[in-house]
Amino acid sequence: MAVSRTPASADHGPAAPAVDRAPGGPPYPPVAIPLTNRALWVRLIRHARCAGSSLDPDQWFPVSVEVGKARQEAAAAITVCTACVVRAECLALSLRHWEIGQHGVWGGLVAAERAACRAAGTRPRSLRDRREQGIRGIAERDR
Repeated sequence: MAVSRTPASADHGPAAPAVDRAPGGPPYPPVAIPLTNRALWVRLIRHARCAGSSLDPDQWFPVSVEVGKARQEAAAAITVCTACVVRAECLALSLRHWEIGQHGVWGGLVAAERAACRAAGTRPRSLRDRREQGIRGIAERDR
């Protein structure tokens, strides 16, 4: 095996200027840095429950356009989403990148629900709100 004797670019060049920091303080300025799209995608890929799911890929893509039927078709996928730690990030990315997010289940919502969120320019209601409305809707329907 041949070993190069040429120094790497990091081995030479001007040294970084010294920065005055308070003793005992952090070595960096305490600034909140928002996650970039790339960082969100990386987090999503690493922690998403759907990535390790044994569901058939077709279960993530309901055929029906109507919200109720689509939710029934994708019930197994939505169940996986309910306990996912990156559900909010998943939903945010699907709304931000609509060319991808307009299909399938993202963040526990089917495409029609996400489209309604985009059209209204609002964030989706909490799962509890959706359940309560669904229960009220069923009760009113059965009267």
